[in-house]
Amino acid sequence: MVSFTIHANNDSICIECESHPDAWFCDLCACTTSSGSLGFGTLNNVNFIGLRYIYQTFESRNGIFENSPRSKEIFNTYQLWAQVPVYKSIYITATVPYQDLNRRFEGETEGLSGLGDVSAIGWYKLQFYKKESSKEDALVDFNKTKEPSGHSIQFGLGIKLPTGEFEEAFANNVNPGFQVGTGSVDGIFSLRYDYSGNRFGINTLLSYYLKGENKNEYQFGNQMSYALNFYSVFKQEKMNIIPFIGVSGDLYEPIRQFGEVLKDTDGDITNASVGLEVAIKNFVFGANYTLPIRQNLFGNAVEAQSRTSLYVNYVL
Repeated sequence: MVSFTIHANNDSICIECESHPDAWFCDLCACTTSSGSLGFGTLNNVNFIGLRYIYQTFESRNGIFENSPRSKEIFNTYQLWAQVPVYKSIYITATVPYQDLNRRFEGETEGLSGLGDVSAIGWYKLQFYKKESSKEDALVDFNKTKEPSGHSIQFGLGIKLPTGEFEEAFANNVNPGFQVGTGSVDGIFSLRYDYSGNRFGINTLLSYYLKGENKNEYQFGNQMSYALNFYSVFKQEKMNIIPFIGVSGDLYEPIRQFGEVLKDTDGDITNASVGLEVAIKNFVFGANYTLPIRQNLFGNAVEAQSRTSLYVNYVL
């Protein structure tokens, strides 16, 4: 995805396009099967507040045979998110999710809902600038503003808090990710590279999630997430339209309980995504559709299906 720094002046609009990560916290269902490679729509160098809705579906096979009974899981996530610049190249992003999860199995429905795990991450941005002219007769201007090259590297360090409730009774489901929260404190370590040009851009991000153990001695496996996105900018008179395509993925280590590794609880998934962002004055509207192209989750007992995300951000 891409983000915007927006300066509104009466009926005119100037939008500086900068890339942002299409990967952030594993904060959707606070579990291993929710992809960590989901977008966090940051607005660089400005304060903003936004809302995002995410719809995910999974199908789990309750048995070892192909004709074993199957359950359908539907995850609805409602997020409040924001970004607050701290000092020059340092800013903080945070998200507060509310989870509404439903599971249908053999004609019966069960559900969980409530506050999910709150997350926050601090970022340091290293911006690269174009080289100045090396002519010998050129005068040195110490007041000259450096021109950005479009390249930047960002380093992130964050934490996920156990604000969502962990239900031990649901931990034995085929999809143990059917939880409002993990009940653990987790660490997040991220490295991101961005390039943004006048019409095209690219961003990449690599994140590692260090999962803690909860009070039930249950520990979701550590997770590595990656994302690569390409976008194009179409500038209109009073708006910018930016479509994007991307690929992302996650690698999961096995779950542990009482210090023992649980069988068939690791896995990996690769996703393809397509989306669109539209910036109009102080508002940014976005939509994203993601479809797995390769996966092996919980010994192929869990199948992630499509994921849809809708969001709107308001620049304060």
